[in-house]
Amino acid sequence: MTKPKSAQDSVDTQAREQVRKDERSLRRGLTLGAAFREFLRHPSPWLIGTTLLAALVGRIVVGDWQLTDALVPAVMLAVFPAFEWIVHVTVLHWRPRQLGPIPIDSELARKHRAHHVDPRNIPLIFIPTKTLSVLVVVLIALAAFAFPRLGLGLTFLLTITVLGLGYEWIHYLIHTDYKPKGSLYRAVWRNHRHHHYKNEHYWFTVTTSGTADRMFGTHPDPATTESSPTARNLHAG
Repeated sequence: MTKPKSAQDSVDTQAREQVRKDERSLRRGLTLGAAFREFLRHPSPWLIGTTLLAALVGRIVVGDWQLTDALVPAVMLAVFPAFEWIVHVTVLHWRPRQLGPIPIDSELARKHRAHHVDPRNIPLIFIPTKTLSVLVVVLIALAAFAFPRLGLGLTFLLTITVLGLGYEWIHYLIHTDYKPKGSLYRAVWRNHRHHHYKNEHYWFTVTTSGTADRMFGTHPDPATTESSPTARNLHAG
């Protein structure tokens, strides 16, 4: 007599099937150029890229280069994996709450839940335009008023927009049918696939693999980690 499948066995099977389905899509041979052309059809890269270009021009015009203009990007690059992890855990995976009659739930969290439901829906991969527009204004204000020198503020703005554009590109590319080639990108690709199809409670970094996740204890061995029944439907349990 065949032993009936447990609920966990069913979840594991579905996760493996989804990964195999995505891997079959990779064999279609999407080129990097075709992926980039699709990337440019969305507002997020243009909004971040325009801000980056304006920051670059402003930084060149202002001049006043000092040692701290090298130190700030180095520090920001070093802490970015931890920043990415914290935002993913606390903002994107925010569980909706009620404060009396008022719902506490951001657009980022709502869109991210929809992204987990359908990870291959391209518009849902990007930072929502409304949220990104507000964020750009905040970053410009920080660059103008939160630093002792305007030049240093523009260095900060230039660096954060480079990191933001890099994040959007890598996150987008992971969710396309572009086949990973280099070992570094394959590791990042696999890490994020585990987060979406294996267990949403682990593997929170997107642009790196095994950095902040190791530091915060969310980088287990996938072979010994149970598949989560809520990976595609956050907070449903």
